Amino acid sequence: MSQSTDPPQQSAARPLRRDVSDLFSGGRLTAIPRKAARREQLLVHLAETLFSVERTYTEPEVNEALRTVHEDCSAMRRHLITSGLLTRTRDGRSYRRSTTTL
Repeated sequence: MSQSTDPPQQSAARPLRRDVSDLFSGGRLTAIPRKAARREQLLVHLAETLFSVERTYTEPEVNEALRTVHEDCSAMRRHLITSGLLTRTRDGRSYRRSTTTL
């Protein structure tokens, strides 16, 4: 008798981050989203799942990690850099996951 018609409270406290599982099939990314907001959601997911904040990566290591989900690792790497989720040294020899959160 005490059923509430109020919307669940967890959606108000949760960040506006959508699930990206629909972008994958068999663990592989089916396509890089064209819409910037959706692509950003994907990039956040990839940065959080493929790269550790405490570690420095070489470019081949970044490429290898990205190839586990999509064959165009250079496009994915570029998107991660321009979004600020990965940083790299000026000479391009080392990469780190950014410590800032979106």
